[in-house]
Amino acid sequence: MHIGDLLDRSAIALRVSAANKRQALAVISEIAARNFGLDCGVVLDALTEREAAASTGVGHGVAAPHARLEGMQRMRGVFVRLEHPVEFDAVDDQPVDLLFALFAPKDAGSEHLRALARVSRLLRQGEMRERLRQARTADAIHAILVQDGDTARSSAA
Repeated sequence: MHIGDLLDRSAIALRVSAANKRQALAVISEIAARNFGLDCGVVLDALTEREAAASTGVGHGVAAPHARLEGMQRMRGVFVRLEHPVEFDAVDDQPVDLLFALFAPKDAGSEHLRALARVSRLLRQGEMRERLRQARTADAIHAILVQDGDTARSSAA
């Protein structure tokens, strides 16, 4: 699975203001609802429920919130860059400013886990995180994620 298959330019938001984790998840929910034809409240509830089980803050200012949802036909993603990092109960106790959320069909199997692993590997790269923080447009973010995600996949093959 390619990052480009998961992430549309319209599902990327930069310079997002959020005072806390819940507000960041609410922004992601709004973008997902608008782009994927879902109910915003249902999306937020699913993300919040997942976060209650364990934080998706993976470290280095990155979080990968995710949920399985009725109405999803395939895996989809939302990328958000916050103006100011928020506390996210991350594994390294660092606040989060880069969020790549994944949404899967309710009955998704291992595809969901493979996509999470791919996003996590990609965002573990320090140079990648810095480029995402410096990018000025959604198109630039999309190009960085798609190009590097596909390059990482090719070199791993």
